[in-house]
Amino acid sequence: MSSNVTEPAPRRSRGTAKVVKAAKAGKGESRLALVRRARRINRELGEIYPGAHCELDYGDAFQLLVAVVLSAQTTDRRVNTVTPALFARFPDAAAIAAAESAELESIIQPTGFFRAKTRSVQGLAQAILDRYAGEVPGRLADLVTLPGVGRKTANVVLGEVFDVPGITVDTHFGRLARRFGWTTDDDPVRIEKEVGALFPRRDLTLLSHRVIFHGRRVCHARRPACGACAIAPLCPAYGEGETDPIKARALLKYEMAGQPGQRLKPPAEPVLGRPAEPTRDAPKAPKDEGDAG
Repeated sequence: MSSNVTEPAPRRSRGTAKVVKAAKAGKGESRLALVRRARRINRELGEIYPGAHCELDYGDAFQLLVAVVLSAQTTDRRVNTVTPALFARFPDAAAIAAAESAELESIIQPTGFFRAKTRSVQGLAQAILDRYAGEVPGRLADLVTLPGVGRKTANVVLGEVFDVPGITVDTHFGRLARRFGWTTDDDPVRIEKEVGALFPRRDLTLLSHRVIFHGRRVCHARRPACGACAIAPLCPAYGEGETDPIKARALLKYEMAGQPGQRLKPPAEPVLGRPAEPTRDAPKAPKDEGDAG
């Protein structure tokens, strides 16, 4: 991914809107208001990250499945440094199932928990050979029966490879869903259900990519860059992080800070993000457009 990032375009004017502290958003909201705000956030994130995508490098459904399993408790970028050698040596389910565990462990080791991950990828490879003739199944009910594969992993593969919409509730998505006031839950299955009810099903895969992009680049776990967040006016958690625009911009990560994203083989077109224009004022709520879509 190119590190030459053009200066973000100024944020468009929304005209006069009634002033509401961002912290008030989400408190006492009606269901309709929550849906409208949630969908507005999704649209805004779509403008900020027009090319949001899965940040794991892969060549086919099986390689993506393995990469997602390896991504547990580590970064996609770390996985992307490991998988080229892994898939050059063991390109498919048959090769991984027949591999010596010690050799797999030595390759997978940088991703952490390498013994457990080796057991998972060999177990799922063997299961795919035994049950699905070596092909990754395209149904959630089948995928979650494979060793090391839960709903998060299954939804990544289904959305990326099979064009089946679903929500990927990783640590970033769960954190931002709570900050946005879409849920108060910590359980991934309940988060998936509650957030999924706010959006059309067709939007769920892109929604997941956009929220995860924002969590990695702006809305960090320990110190979110609130003062450089373009959706601050819609966020009930505004103020949990750095609100000074200059200090907040210094916290931005990846291409928003002029550095490559997590992919080592990125898409041909650069995936650019745009922070908010600097402002020292408290966020203001946008004018309600009166639609739920």
